[in-house]
Amino acid sequence: MQVTANRRLCEQLLGWGWKMFFFHIKTLQSHAGLNALPFDPAANNDPLQFNGSSGQLVTDCPPLENTAENSKKRKRASLPPEGICNMTMDSNSITMPMSDPNAWATAMNNLGMPPMGITGQPLMPDFDPSLGMMAGITPMNPMMPGLGMVPAALSQDVPVVKEIIHCKSCTLFPPNPNLPPPATRDRPPGCKTVFVGGLPENATEQLIMEVFGQCGDITAIRKSKKNFCHIRFAEEPTVDKALFLSGYRIRLGSSTDKKDTGRLHVDFAQARDDLYEWECRQRMLAREERHRRKMEEDRLRPPSPPPIVHYSEHECGQLGDKIKDDGKFHEAVRVLLTWLERGEVNRRNANNFYSMIQSSNSHIRRLMSEKSQHEKEMEEAKDKFKTALAGILAQ
Repeated sequence: MQVTANRRLCEQLLGWGWKMFFFHIKTLQSHAGLNALPFDPAANNDPLQFNGSSGQLVTDCPPLENTAENSKKRKRASLPPEGICNMTMDSNSITMPMSDPNAWATAMNNLGMPPMGITGQPLMPDFDPSLGMMAGITPMNPMMPGLGMVPAALSQDVPVVKEIIHCKSCTLFPPNPNLPPPATRDRPPGCKTVFVGGLPENATEQLIMEVFGQCGDITAIRKSKKNFCHIRFAEEPTVDKALFLSGYRIRLGSSTDKKDTGRLHVDFAQARDDLYEWECRQRMLAREERHRRKMEEDRLRPPSPPPIVHYSEHECGQLGDKIKDDGKFHEAVRVLLTWLERGEVNRRNANNFYSMIQSSNSHIRRLMSEKSQHEKEMEEAKDKFKTALAGILAQ
């Protein structure tokens, strides 16, 4: 009897929760102008039923005998009216206490509704309609996925649903979605070739071209006498489309013969042609990168000085005139030092080099004497300036 009473109490509690839900729906419909429900949830006292494909899950319990013992067990302590929400369920009356009205107020505030009780009394007196939330309650985003306003975003890990593929001469049936994905080997660099196993014994190259030609352009098909083949595509992304067919069951026409059926297994294949093309492409990219770096370095490199000519009698005569010129002396000395470092001095032109060195020395000595003279004149000018300034300040 105690088990039966607990079961009926659970049914009544669950029914009360559904009526609370329908009350919120009805309030939302009245605010939004939607069509009303075909029944009044607040006045619907029918027992809650759960129906499934296998039949009724919860059945009506027989009414309890009205005995003194049972009436004592069903007695509940009554609470103050402001904290009680009464609802009529079937022929029995049950009192549900609302010990924490903040929880109901938060739920109704998230739905954009003023916090009201079942009987219409306000739950929170400090509710601000302009703000749409109550003081002391953390605001929640009603558009957050999972709160029922917006469906939750699909995860990136959701498997793609495979469907039946109809071709001219065959039909592909998808594998069981509950099975794990087929295992594959590591993808070789530049892979354009796939291994296809599990072909029907009566499969032909035309059939393979018909099935896998939908993925992309095929450059070559190497079919074995056994139930497998290798397919080489024109582009690398096409391989991923071909791997999608791994696990499909293939059937030629409407035949049920074992030779006309099979289960496809598609995997990466390592081919020398793919590896050679990938290496060629990598070398080409490396050459382009080196050329780009060289162009960048040449652009940022400062301009090179003009090349220095080799020694000759004509150049030696011109260099002697440049050494005596104040504007071209620096360039002439640099050319002279380069000739000496190259070792272009010999017995035949030693006198010419000696005269150029003497000219450079005399020019440098003249420059040093001029420098000392200008420094002396500068000191005299400073002393004269200080004396004049002191006189001005004294006056």
